[in-house]
Amino acid sequence: MNTARPSRSAQVSTVRRRAVIDALRRGAVPESGLDLLATGLDRFESALDAELDVVASGASVFKAVRGEYGSGKTFFTRWLGERAKRRNFATAEIQVSETETPLHRLETVYRRLTERLTTASFPPSALRPVVDAWFYALEEDALAAGAGEDELPAEVEKLLTARLIEVSRHAPSFATALRGYRSALAAGDETIAAAVLAWLGGQPHVAAAARRFAGVRGDLDHFGALGFLQGLLTVLRDGGHPGLLVVLDEVETLQRVRSDARDKALNALRQLIDEVHSGRFPGLYLVITGTPTFYDGQQGVQRLTPLAQRLATDFTTDPRFDNPRAVQLRLPGFTMESLVDLGVTVRDLYVDGADAPDRIKDLADDAYIADLARAVGGALGGKVGVVPRLFLKKLVGDVLDRVDQFEDFDPRQHYTLTVHSSELTDTERNLAASADDIHLDL
Repeated sequence: MNTARPSRSAQVSTVRRRAVIDALRRGAVPESGLDLLATGLDRFESALDAELDVVASGASVFKAVRGEYGSGKTFFTRWLGERAKRRNFATAEIQVSETETPLHRLETVYRRLTERLTTASFPPSALRPVVDAWFYALEEDALAAGAGEDELPAEVEKLLTARLIEVSRHAPSFATALRGYRSALAAGDETIAAAVLAWLGGQPHVAAAARRFAGVRGDLDHFGALGFLQGLLTVLRDGGHPGLLVVLDEVETLQRVRSDARDKALNALRQLIDEVHSGRFPGLYLVITGTPTFYDGQQGVQRLTPLAQRLATDFTTDPRFDNPRAVQLRLPGFTMESLVDLGVTVRDLYVDGADAPDRIKDLADDAYIADLARAVGGALGGKVGVVPRLFLKKLVGDVLDRVDQFEDFDPRQHYTLTVHSSELTDTERNLAASADDIHLDL
């Protein structure tokens, strides 16, 4: 292998590089900087960028991502999220689960969305900055239209009503809560303002005094959640965010819930897809991720015929000819070659910020990285698809860090790959050769 390949990390800031390396050291998918690691995703770029542009113009898009464990579904969606943020989209990544976020309870999905809402400028939860930016935009529009200082509150109220007229047909309490939030701020009551905003974000059990102040009742329900999502999209758009990317991750967990809950969840997913395609949610890019078993098996999508029809995609041809514009995208997963290429990319990224870059390039050369990749693959039953997370964790934490810090450390002489069952996920553990410690000489 050639170690003289051009580095994508030459102009990377120290902060971005450290964030990516620290995440890999923990065995996690980085929250940002994924463009530095992306391998094999260029085939999707053109189609996805075109869809993001369509969403930014006021349309809506639904996409289903399929891939086996370890194929990079979480990486892919966060990479897509970074591309969306470059267009000033807001994003939200939601983990679907039976106990924390059941898909058939859309009010809970909406609440998780607002909790995980983020923008290029604000981390989760960005709900308050988004709402404050919207009111600021309304004030600017009112002033630009000639409103004086005394007339400003009334003119802002008119603009609020006009902008949310469509939303108010389905969820009038959304606009009511926004008025209550603004009134609480004007009165200098931060406690009430925060409580009203929490209610607007779908939080249950908000103090009765705050609800009375805002003129709203009860908690958000399943049907009101769709109206609130519609309202949030309006607030985002008017506040300078042309779109919202929402990722529902690990939807395959629906296969493990009770049959009645599973049927409700599948129907809720079908409803969401239909609402997206109907144009109710301008500016929404909705993505779900799941395994092939979820899409093709009788305990998943195929259990609900209308949903199966909406997600039907032909994958009988050579993967090289998969259509990235289709409703489903297939992630082919890692081969040993692409895994090694990723390892070399990470090594080069690490080198650019290392104390001993020459020593790292010499001792952790491409040939060693290939040997390490094969060894980790062997430790996990030869299943390359489940290797990437653990491989990168070992490469950064066990090899590169040590070479960088210790002058006499040679990974070929002083490092023996050890995989403990405690550092494996359930899936990795099931595929490993043994639940006990595994030692392999490199």
